[in-house]
Amino acid sequence: MKKLILAEKPSVARDIARILKADTQKKNYLEGKQYVVTWALGHLLGLKMPEDLNKDWQKWQSETLPMIPKFIGIKPLPKSRGQLATISQLVKRKDIDEIVIATDAGREGELVARWILQYVRANKKISRLWISSQTDKAVRDGFKNLKPAKNYDNLYESALARATADWLIGLNVTRALTVKYDDNLSAGRVQTPTLALVRQQEEKIEKFIPKKYFQINLTVDGQNASLVQKNQFEFTSRNQAEQKISELQKNVGQVKKVERKIKKQPAPTLYDLTDLQRDANQRYGYSAKKTLGLVQRLYEVHKTVSYPRTDSKYLSNDIKATLKERLNAIKRSSKKAEEILKKGAKVVKTSVFNDSKVSDHHALIPTEQVPDFAKYTNDEQRIYNLIVNRFLGIFAEPFKQEQITSHVYFGNEVFIFKGKKVLDLGWKQETEDTNGIVLKENQKIDSKFKIEEKLTIPPSPLSEASLLMQMEKFGLGTPATRAEIIEKLVNTQMMERVGNGLKVTPKGKQLLNLVNPELVSPKLTAKWEQQLENIALGKLKQQKFIQDIKQDTKKLVAEIKNSNQSYKDFSLTKKKCPDCDSFLKVKKTRDGELYVCSNQSCNYRRRKDAKVSNHRCPQCHKKMLLIEGKNGVYFRCKFDGTTEKPTDKKKKKMTKKEERRLLNKINQDDEPQESALALALKAALKD
Repeated sequence: MKKLILAEKPSVARDIARILKADTQKKNYLEGKQYVVTWALGHLLGLKMPEDLNKDWQKWQSETLPMIPKFIGIKPLPKSRGQLATISQLVKRKDIDEIVIATDAGREGELVARWILQYVRANKKISRLWISSQTDKAVRDGFKNLKPAKNYDNLYESALARATADWLIGLNVTRALTVKYDDNLSAGRVQTPTLALVRQQEEKIEKFIPKKYFQINLTVDGQNASLVQKNQFEFTSRNQAEQKISELQKNVGQVKKVERKIKKQPAPTLYDLTDLQRDANQRYGYSAKKTLGLVQRLYEVHKTVSYPRTDSKYLSNDIKATLKERLNAIKRSSKKAEEILKKGAKVVKTSVFNDSKVSDHHALIPTEQVPDFAKYTNDEQRIYNLIVNRFLGIFAEPFKQEQITSHVYFGNEVFIFKGKKVLDLGWKQETEDTNGIVLKENQKIDSKFKIEEKLTIPPSPLSEASLLMQMEKFGLGTPATRAEIIEKLVNTQMMERVGNGLKVTPKGKQLLNLVNPELVSPKLTAKWEQQLENIALGKLKQQKFIQDIKQDTKKLVAEIKNSNQSYKDFSLTKKKCPDCDSFLKVKKTRDGELYVCSNQSCNYRRRKDAKVSNHRCPQCHKKMLLIEGKNGVYFRCKFDGTTEKPTDKKKKKMTKKEERRLLNKINQDDEPQESALALALKAALKD
């Protein structure tokens, strides 16, 4: 008899199949003597939509809200039926007596597999592969220690509760807002309070009023120290500062105290995903989504780091036995790793081992797989190096420096000079050695004072790094979902990136005023996330959580319906829709700006920079749009999506150089050769 392995992605399935010697390629699966390996494509199924459950919910209207179904159920996602059919056939094979869930070892990975097995009505023994890295050794060890799937029933219940809560809150509140204010307004139990965090920081900046103040500095041997004050903004005029200097000059300066302290700074804790995303944003400007994508490739494709979507910064004690293998994998590219091995690979930061602080997965560390840097992109190399350097830190001595503090008194007023001297670099790669001046007790000091005019500094906008920190602090989302939440807020035009900072759009600002303050506050969402964690731990029943969510949904929808708030659509233009004569709106997408019709029953949409040409669609014979995209000039039908590349008289595809030359001629109003294409392009650009 054989075991059926269900992986999350084809790439992971192929690796598992290679390790298990299931090397016969079939359509949508691989097979060997003992194992059959197939895959999902991420989620193959999702919760049914309102229109699937009730015909009255097909139309977006206030009268049918809130939508509270007794049972939601699941349905195949687009283009997933072929793979589902394959899995169904394999599950029913008589020579297969056991199914092994090998999807990602986390909440969402559990949901992916359980929904598939539920849909195909699997009724055979089900086991769980639970591993934290994708190396050959980890996979082999994992298959030697398969767990009963029932051990993870609570994790599935938690995942199902999360999906159901997002359905109830997200769909109902979004529909209520969209219908009420006639615009696409998206709200959710996590994304709305996340948006509010960015807005709260903006409000602090907007309310900030810069204030001028004056600071008194003392200069000794080229180094400055400022006067110690209870209120550093005390001197609001130069005259006040000058009067203070006059008082100080009545005294002789004297060093009354010199303190020397040895400060030790242990290596930082290991990375969880949020910490890594935050560091990558601060160092390289990477978005949270980009960092997640890079570390996911290091895990799945290169197999050189452990499971990335972890919320732990600690290691379980069983990892101790694997440390030398991991260092051996690193030493080819790291002299530091080689030195650590020569010294016996002793862990200095022993507090990193804490079983109680490791739930599903330990901290993000390198695996025993030797990296092949020739196959890495520059970005992947950067992320790998961050993880490696943080890992090597646990074997290093603390960073040690001597801090020298000198107190210079003029009467009762004091100036404090500080210097630092590095004694042991320890885990740090490099640091500045700021020795400062060397003063002796009872030394006399000349009164070389200087007044410096300063302005109070406003708070900085939240960057993705600081937003991730805030989301973690308030329990908004999980390490696996935070990047997706940020991207959704940007894609729905609630928030935008400005440099390395984040800014709430006019649309986002209005949304925060249109929903209940409880949905805006992170406290309620943090409470929900804690309840989801309790479900996973078996401390709370899923049914109780969902019942509370249903009550919250009813309350939120009722408040939107009864609200007297006004709303302005800032994306609305004065251009009219050619199909229904309604006003067009501008929508930003990854393909550029689009014109979309404000009439929700009208499907008109086109690229903002697209022109209506005289070229006819070969399918529906209506005029096509002329678009100048990243891959050159092309025609696209706005009705059926047909695309065509321009051709010359001989019906050959034009080169990009020819397209550019022709467009330039038309833009300059030069008369090109009388080809059909030239006339179409000219007419389009003059339209």
